[in-house]
Amino acid sequence: VQLQASGGGLVQPGGSLRLSCTEASGFSFADFAIGWFRQAPGKEREGVSCISSSGGQTVYGDSVKGRSTISRDNTKNSVSLQVNSLKPEDTAVYYCARHFTCGTFVSGSYYGFDSWGQGTLVTVSS
Repeated sequence: VQLQASGGGLVQPGGSLRLSCTEASGFSFADFAIGWFRQAPGKEREGVSCISSSGGQTVYGDSVKGRSTISRDNTKNSVSLQVNSLKPEDTAVYYCARHFTCGTFVSGSYYGFDSWGQGTLVTVSS
């Protein structure tokens, strides 16, 4: 089972992107929380945002808080992440993964997230 992240690309500083996380393997998407993570070259993986299975809880990492919105449509097995006011330091490969809750995302351990896909590259540059 793998989730598929898409929507990355080259964006100028100050621009916006909408990333999507979808799955086609047939697991019960609506039973899982979905987290977005990113990893820049030479840096550790960083939690960007997480949304609970119902969509009732959303969590944001400090680096994107206030300029990002995560949402989900369980009828389409899809989670979206909108990131605005992009900065060069947002450049990274963005991944999505699943867990039963956002608990370990909140704690920062990210333990238990699985079904990582290949990620989508976001480059913020002029």
